[in-house]
Amino acid sequence: MTSITPAAPIGNRAAASEARKQRIRDAALALFSQFGLRGASLDAIADQAGVSKTNLLYYFPSKEKLYVAVLQQILDTWLEPVRAIDAEQSPETAIGDYIRIKVELSRDHAQASRLFCLEMIQGAPLLREDLQSNLRLLVEEKSRVIEGWIARGSLRPVDPHHLIYLLWGTTQHYADFAVQIEAISGRTLADPAFFEATVENITRIVLGGLLPRTNADS
Repeated sequence: MTSITPAAPIGNRAAASEARKQRIRDAALALFSQFGLRGASLDAIADQAGVSKTNLLYYFPSKEKLYVAVLQQILDTWLEPVRAIDAEQSPETAIGDYIRIKVELSRDHAQASRLFCLEMIQGAPLLREDLQSNLRLLVEEKSRVIEGWIARGSLRPVDPHHLIYLLWGTTQHYADFAVQIEAISGRTLADPAFFEATVENITRIVLGGLLPRTNADS
């Protein structure tokens, strides 16, 4: 009598499916960041992910949809530190934590940052809707947090939007221009001492311009 292998539990199948989708996104990130949307082929992505092209298309019906999925995951990862900013925190803690986490992301996900930067330079043709909806709402929410700190006297008056732009640009510079930084300094964020010096200097420069001056400072 032939035995029947029991089907894998639904939870296990779902986990395996998600792991397969992540392998595809990871392979797509590597190839899109190297060759761009037009230069990267689905065949090459499937091969690098270790799946068939048919299997890839089951999860992502077109190259454009896969590209957008990769960009959306990048955006979600990079915005997590923004979401963590809370009105109950002191600005020193919130901004200091944000800078450290963003520099960590610049160190660990430079490839993703450069792909996202390229999409922005090209006018974000496939991501504009996300930027104008979810991102805009998040920035407005965190701008109100910053305005609250200013109203309490915890921060010097500043336009919240420009502060957020400054924090984004300063921290991601270490990913997008890593080659330039290494050429000048001979060091990268992989060097623990350089990493800590980067976090400390950005934090000191930013907070030095934001925190109210005490009598001792005057």
